[in-house]
Amino acid sequence: MAGFYAFLKRLHPAKLAALGYVSYILIGWLLLCLPFVQRGEGVKALDNLFTATSAMSTTGLVTVSVSDSYNLPGQLIVLVLIQLGGIGYMTFGSFVILSRHSELPEERSRVGGIVFSLPRSFRLDKFIRSVVVFTFVIEAVGAIALYAVFRGRGDAQAAWSAVFHSVSAFCTAGFSLHNNSFEAYADDFWLNAVVAALSYLGAIGFIVWVDYWRMLTARIRQVTLTSKIILWSTLWLTVAGTTLIFLAEPSIRDKSADKKLMASVFQAMTAMTTVGFNTISISDVSRATLLVLTVLMLIGASPSGTGGGLKSTTVSALFGVMRSALRGQQQVRFWNRPVPHQRVWMAMAALGFYVVMFVAGTYLLELTETFEFEQSLFEAASALGTVGLSTGVTASLSALGRCIIIFLMFCGRLGPLTFGIALFVTTAPPSEKQDNDLAT
Repeated sequence: MAGFYAFLKRLHPAKLAALGYVSYILIGWLLLCLPFVQRGEGVKALDNLFTATSAMSTTGLVTVSVSDSYNLPGQLIVLVLIQLGGIGYMTFGSFVILSRHSELPEERSRVGGIVFSLPRSFRLDKFIRSVVVFTFVIEAVGAIALYAVFRGRGDAQAAWSAVFHSVSAFCTAGFSLHNNSFEAYADDFWLNAVVAALSYLGAIGFIVWVDYWRMLTARIRQVTLTSKIILWSTLWLTVAGTTLIFLAEPSIRDKSADKKLMASVFQAMTAMTTVGFNTISISDVSRATLLVLTVLMLIGASPSGTGGGLKSTTVSALFGVMRSALRGQQQVRFWNRPVPHQRVWMAMAALGFYVVMFVAGTYLLELTETFEFEQSLFEAASALGTVGLSTGVTASLSALGRCIIIFLMFCGRLGPLTFGIALFVTTAPPSEKQDNDLAT
């Protein structure tokens, strides 16, 4: 046993992070394979692995209906995996350790830096405490609000449905106990508002909330560069996505202006935050809308949050490179604050690795499946971005196709750069201090 722990300590943090996610996925898979957590004729082993990976990666793609295939204990297992995957599998263990001791062990601190992708000005121990408290407070408030919505609709399991969907929304998982997601609630303002609020709170990331809390309590004078970029990029992506869907989507043209706007905002939000719920049928949307959703899914949420994707800060850093090059500037700057060169290089590496995985995933789906090209493209983007939106083809994936999606979901949750480091890097990362560090 001592030799095993010594082996783990020698591993790069990215490898430890990957190993942790694989371990929890396998545990979840074994639990879901137990006959007494399943309904009816049971669920195949590969489908259980698919569900466990989707839950742990907070994706939401499913090959079987969660409500029809798993009973309450099975649904609870899925919910626990969503919670673990949403705020980082090591968060709860670290929180317990911090409750008993003043400091985290060195190996947990190293892995935490990879899992949360924090600016170097943040202390991991205080950050973890804040994450756990913030998560349960927001999820509890969300569950109460959703209970009122579901109870008003006459849902016989309003309490459980409220808890499940609150956690699923905050963790941007997109798992639903309704087989058609929230299509039946397309015109329900309060359902749309509560789910959108939970999803944004999770996707924007804990960096922003901890940052603003520190500023409100007079511990810092200004928020970090990361927080400013996250908020501005989230705003602009929401506005752009909503506008493009509002103008391009024919399936909502017969709605009144306010209902059409609500549907457009929700679908832009669900792709950008990578939550994966839908109030309109994705299989019926136009190709223009599919393109908009695909781009938003690939960009994704923000670092240290519950969402996936390439990350808004990474895309912002790449935009900064383009802007600086056009202006003939050597340094990437936002609000006159320089971005460290190392972070710019990391953003470029993440983009390269992300594109390779996306193209490879789409190509392999084209080889193994009989879908239309845009369906393969969308499914790969949804899996890699850990979104969960689908044109309705997930359940018809072949065994090889399901394995491809499982791999993409795992890579998407771990992060393209972290996955690349886990594959190729063997030495520990250098430590350096930067005042204007940017989490990518």
